[in-house]
Amino acid sequence: MNHLNVAKQAACQAGAFLREHFGKPLDVDEAKHHDIKLALDRESQDLITRVLLGAFPDHAIYGEEGLAGNQDSDYQWIVDPIDGTVNFFYGIPHYCVSIALRHEGELVVGVIYDPSMDDLWEVEKGSPALLNGEPISVSPRTKLEECALFVGCGKDEEALSTGLERFRRASLRARKMRMMGSAALGMAYVATGRLDAYVESRISLWDIAAGQLLLEAAGGKTDLAEIPGSADAWSIVATNGKIPIEEIL
Repeated sequence: MNHLNVAKQAACQAGAFLREHFGKPLDVDEAKHHDIKLALDRESQDLITRVLLGAFPDHAIYGEEGLAGNQDSDYQWIVDPIDGTVNFFYGIPHYCVSIALRHEGELVVGVIYDPSMDDLWEVEKGSPALLNGEPISVSPRTKLEECALFVGCGKDEEALSTGLERFRRASLRARKMRMMGSAALGMAYVATGRLDAYVESRISLWDIAAGQLLLEAAGGKTDLAEIPGSADAWSIVATNGKIPIEEIL
């Protein structure tokens, strides 16, 4: 079976499941100061896992809600079952399902599905990035003064301090600033030219893996740096590859 087609099937099935529950009472597994874990996070990942391992039983699943499958496999699916859980919980229709596939450490497939807009982004290594079946590309903008930027602030004190200072500097230069609550959709928006950059000082791999492949296939640039001493935590600067983003970093 084709990896991309199965990923799209899993994302769309999970998206339909989430859409059915959007705006309804939700069971909270864990509530932290800056985050929420829902029973639906687990249930969505379980659904995705069934689809992926049903097609590829020897593959590995690495998800926000845990591991499954054969962890020694050369194929690893990276899954965020709800990126934007807090948005979802508060009834804000800006969340998505993100699924990526790594083969021997290299990203080869990426899918991001926004159930609220019925927008499906997809990419396969070496092929164009698509939104709802049509090719996409990053914006042509070159000046910060023309740009809309998404600068995230993270959840710990250091990341918050870094993010707020970047947000302040960028606000003095950019046309508009956004904090949107979904890293995967932020990257998809940059890939589509809706935004010009997404910057965050601390983010998890499952938030950005699909978006990285998508954005680079759409002509953008992604700079990632792993945070020492943290389990798969990264800082990211993702842009259209044309703007002087270093001026706000």
